[in-house]
Amino acid sequence: MVKIAYDAGHGKNTPGKRTPDGEREWMFNDILLKGFESEIKKYEGVELLRTDDTTGKNDIPLKNRTDSANAWGADYYISFHHNANTGTWGNWSGVEAFVQKGGNPKSKQLADSVLLALVKGYGLTNRGVKESNLHITRETKMPAILIEGGFMDSVIDIKVLRNSEKLKNSGKLIAQAVANHLKLQLKERTPVDKPQVVSEWAKESFEWAKKEGIIDGTRPKDTLTREEFAVTLKRLFDKLNK
Repeated sequence: MVKIAYDAGHGKNTPGKRTPDGEREWMFNDILLKGFESEIKKYEGVELLRTDDTTGKNDIPLKNRTDSANAWGADYYISFHHNANTGTWGNWSGVEAFVQKGGNPKSKQLADSVLLALVKGYGLTNRGVKESNLHITRETKMPAILIEGGFMDSVIDIKVLRNSEKLKNSGKLIAQAVANHLKLQLKERTPVDKPQVVSEWAKESFEWAKKEGIIDGTRPKDTLTREEFAVTLKRLFDKLNK
């Protein structure tokens, strides 16, 4: 079992933690975090503890966060942040990660893996893993990292930060990097005990759509992914426009 504690950085209303246009850092952090959270739950033997306020309304003191992670016995800690330089728009750019100076070597190892995933997801410059003396990395008893996913006051980076899907996917890539680093295994999918049968009320429409080639006729009870929806919609429009 691996226990991972994590947070979405500062609260919504923390002074200064926003773009020059007033967008809150927490909003970017939370989207990235949720992408990570959703993906890491797909792996076996993982327990999670989020130490910040999930609504972002309150900025939980850093001491409370590290105390709760330490008391819980977390094996790793990840703090999700986004950077800022002058608070006015500029062309600085890149992502980076911080570990405690003279701290646990496992922190640097984890940071290296996570930062590569962040660079891939954001498509921004790799500013490297840096040593620091931050509360989150200093007061945690377990390997801990703090990541900075681009600059909120960068005319380059803000294009990525305003793309929710890109942030979510980057969180997913981070989770996969963590899972690979910790050698976690994906959970096995629960086998379907009973064959999927089309409901009586949907049979006529289902069979028509299958006959017309709009759907492939399999998995009538499964949910539809966005990719499958797009394909299905295109097939329908192509059919109507013939």
